[in-house]
Amino acid sequence: MEKIRDIMTDNVECCSLLDNVFEVAVKMKELNVGAIPIIDQDILVGMITDRDIVVRGVAEKHPGSTKVEDIMSSKLVTISADATSNEAAALMAEHQIRRLPVVEGDKLIGIVSLGDFAIRKMTDDQAKEALSEISEQNYNGVQH
Repeated sequence: MEKIRDIMTDNVECCSLLDNVFEVAVKMKELNVGAIPIIDQDILVGMITDRDIVVRGVAEKHPGSTKVEDIMSSKLVTISADATSNEAAALMAEHQIRRLPVVEGDKLIGIVSLGDFAIRKMTDDQAKEALSEISEQNYNGVQH
């Protein structure tokens, strides 16, 4: 069984609580990513997605200078690097998330996304199953 450490991205770009929403959005654009973990002294404290910026930021008329902690998700689902890809896919489907921070204690050491599953032949079926469950919920009006 494949471990998360074998498929995760371990060079994760992050922002800190000192950054504002505009800075996070610029970093997302530069890196062509849809989510940025937020750390405070190497401890994972939150995550901001492009959807968070739109729904909690722009739609609620917050300026770009808004603190990241005002719109970030702070109740995160995480996984350890020693977990299996099956466990990660099940967590992602259960919590309707497309990205899963990989932690050692409270420290971020990587991230695994549905895309990471999709490029691995051994886990292709897991990614399809997780994505279909996530997409099914999203189309029914429940989004995260």
